Amino acid sequence: MYDLIVIGSGPGGYVAAIRGAQLGMKTAIIEKYNTLGGTCLNVGCIPSKALLDSSEHYHNAAHTFKTHGINLSNLEVNLEQMIARKDDVVKQNVDGIQFLMKKNKIDVHHGLGSFVDKNTVKVTKEDGSSTEIQGKNIIIATGSKPSSLPFINLDKKRIITSTEALKMKEIPKHLIVIGGGVIGMELGSVYGRMGAKVSVVEYMDALIPSMDRTMGKELQKSLKKLGFDFYLKHKVTAVENTGEEVTVKAENSKGEIVEIKGDYVLVSIGRRPYTDGLNAEAAGVKLTDRGQVEVDDHLRTNVPNIYAIGDVVKGAMLAHKAEEEGVFVAEQIAGQKPHINYLLIPGVVYTWPEVASVGYTEEQLKEKGIKYKAGKFPFMASGRARASMDTDGLVKVLADATTDEILGVHMIGPRTADMIAEAVVAMEFRASAEDIARMSHAHPTYTEAFKEACLAATDNRALHI
Repeated sequence: MYDLIVIGSGPGGYVAAIRGAQLGMKTAIIEKYNTLGGTCLNVGCIPSKALLDSSEHYHNAAHTFKTHGINLSNLEVNLEQMIARKDDVVKQNVDGIQFLMKKNKIDVHHGLGSFVDKNTVKVTKEDGSSTEIQGKNIIIATGSKPSSLPFINLDKKRIITSTEALKMKEIPKHLIVIGGGVIGMELGSVYGRMGAKVSVVEYMDALIPSMDRTMGKELQKSLKKLGFDFYLKHKVTAVENTGEEVTVKAENSKGEIVEIKGDYVLVSIGRRPYTDGLNAEAAGVKLTDRGQVEVDDHLRTNVPNIYAIGDVVKGAMLAHKAEEEGVFVAEQIAGQKPHINYLLIPGVVYTWPEVASVGYTEEQLKEKGIKYKAGKFPFMASGRARASMDTDGLVKVLADATTDEILGVHMIGPRTADMIAEAVVAMEFRASAEDIARMSHAHPTYTEAFKEACLAATDNRALHI
């Protein structure tokens, strides 16, 4: 019998397995597909970032190299090579997970994991054969799948999800993106930077609506420069593939029907918890009305020895959130007292400029009635940003009006995905805006913008605006 069985090998699952093994548990991991790493490594975070980087290189070569004094001719996209490089990046990461399983002596079982009872999991291979394994503790880490709308037929040819968008055979002439969230904006950026016309249809009145509204407005400004069209406050009513063309019909805020025609439609309206085939009821595990595995504050299900983590439970669907939860559960099983502050798990959009956020948004502070002060600093005023021609965006710091404690940090600009870590550290140690303002930041760097925003939040003392 195993001490720990993990169902699912995404970032939450494989990290939970590694931490369990480090803590001396005899551990097994079950993965439905032939490769480890789940959505993130295979058809999510890693491949999308590979394509985002490639498309940004092309875009810079086409639009900024001349200003830098680099002259090119006959520039073109070799999409086949771009996809091949992405696949190689994925393989390297997946092989890395396989190595970590061997290094930590974790048994890997490939096949569909389904409960027989609260301690037994059946692993069914693609050929239909199956084996059963038993564990004292079991972690459900089965992740999520792309959501759709009932009337949309995802033919995976012209009407596609993020998975198909990562292996296109051609650059779309006109890509219609349904959904103005993280995935839609990232993948829309990939093809927009390579010359595709991109139209975004979003039900809400802003892009990336779960983040601070300033970020959505700034991102929209930047994407407009790429030629994006936006249909905000539009409700999609029909999507039809007519062969070489796709038609999207949407109802605007006045009740009028708008028709948009393109050659591809990317449906990116979010993701849903994935428990298909898990047979959770056989173990007595409860699911919520939304299809999530129901857990308490310790990520324990209603069955004491069964836990669940990541996209399949409540909270943001983020790889690093799943990792934290994987470690949390493994340490808890080992008798430790781990802790996660969900407020301080950052969110990132890997467009260019990048968007990164941690803590409360301005809208949340208003809703809670918390008195705050805000400081902003634009990258237009950053020497480092001017040097690299990355002047879009800003850093916004929200601090408590009385104590000056930093309550939220929201950034859109160059390398903010990395810069946000400083804000997370500051907030973990309950730093004030004054604390960051007093710290020396190397010059010239992008991170000076964070210091300047903190100065702006502290008695409007920013030095360079």
